[in-house]
Amino acid sequence: MSETRTTEPVFPPGRYGRRRSGRRRPVVPIVVLALVVIGSLLLSFRLFQQFGQTDYEPQIVGWSEPSDAVLSIEFKVRVPAGGAAECVLRARDYDGFEVGRRTVVVRASGNETTIDAKETVPTTARASVGDVPSCRPPA
Repeated sequence: MSETRTTEPVFPPGRYGRRRSGRRRPVVPIVVLALVVIGSLLLSFRLFQQFGQTDYEPQIVGWSEPSDAVLSIEFKVRVPAGGAAECVLRARDYDGFEVGRRTVVVRASGNETTIDAKETVPTTARASVGDVPSCRPPA
């Protein structure tokens, strides 16, 4: 059996332009990718510091038997020692639509870090559930 060897073609010089080597290193895309990743991490860290974990964490304890005009919501709020919190209370009907909303300010007594509160929310229709969507430092 005969063996045939293949050789690289020989092109006339200058006719087809400059030949490239086999491997290219994509330096620019790697640098751009690294800058995008670093920028994303810095932005994520900054946003977490600004909007991340809050000291004001509400927790629903329960709500009273609803009536057509009012819903009483019992909740707890974790605050800095001796602080106060401005909380938004919301009453929703069976379908999940908001039928009442109220903003209240609750204050801790002494150096307590947890506030137990019970507040009423006036409603426009019969509410079936109450919740506390957010609490923040009082304005």
